[in-house]
Amino acid sequence: MKLYAKYFLIHIKSVMEYKTSFLLTCIGQFLVSFNVFLGIYFMFRRFSSVEGFTYSEALLCFGITLMEYSLAEAFARGFDMFPEMIKKGEFDRVMVRPRNEILQVLGSRFEFTRIGRILQAIAMFAYGIANSTISWDVQKIGTLILMLVGGTAVFTGIFLIYAALCFFTTEGLEFMNVLTDGAREYGKYPVNIYGKRVLQFCTFIIPYSLIQYYPLLNLLDRGKTYYSLLPLPACLFLLPCLLLWKSGVKHYTSCGS
Repeated sequence: MKLYAKYFLIHIKSVMEYKTSFLLTCIGQFLVSFNVFLGIYFMFRRFSSVEGFTYSEALLCFGITLMEYSLAEAFARGFDMFPEMIKKGEFDRVMVRPRNEILQVLGSRFEFTRIGRILQAIAMFAYGIANSTISWDVQKIGTLILMLVGGTAVFTGIFLIYAALCFFTTEGLEFMNVLTDGAREYGKYPVNIYGKRVLQFCTFIIPYSLIQYYPLLNLLDRGKTYYSLLPLPACLFLLPCLLLWKSGVKHYTSCGS
């Protein structure tokens, strides 16, 4: 962890060398997310509810999903940039260093500008809380924390899959964006509105619903008590992602750059 902390401090110092650029980029990230907020707003101007979920409840849902995605993107950005590392032969240096390769790839890139998205997510979530009927207690606060932890783990796992596939393809596979950027976009509504098959996929294959839909039902007092614990098994999604990564490292051959 000392090495990871050093990577973190190095990137902080690098970002602070260009404070104006950092600030403007953060504002840009905030405004991009704000466009999605407007889309939700106009949707609910036309319809009072979607599958029984109100405007404020949809904002709660999207605010949580956006925070999860932004946290994963901020701290696991190294996996998203991994194709460039493979093509340039930079992973060869990673392999000969006496440190875990995942830690080195994670430390190669941080996206602090995602603070703009996180602030937007917090603003939407705060609005949703202020206009909802949720009675907050220790159990529901714990559920929210588990959602953030589980969601960050799931999105990190997807970035890890994206990076692991690069061992076999060299180039990044764009279809993976459906599972990352796409999840951020359709995560603005509870998963169940997309139909039974999508809900099953997001429960048993890529566990989005375990970090979004089911815990949200618990927060709204519409689901079973154990729904609050479902983000914990969602974290197990990291295990097959790590196995795929290990398989990729085992079969890695330098591209010769």
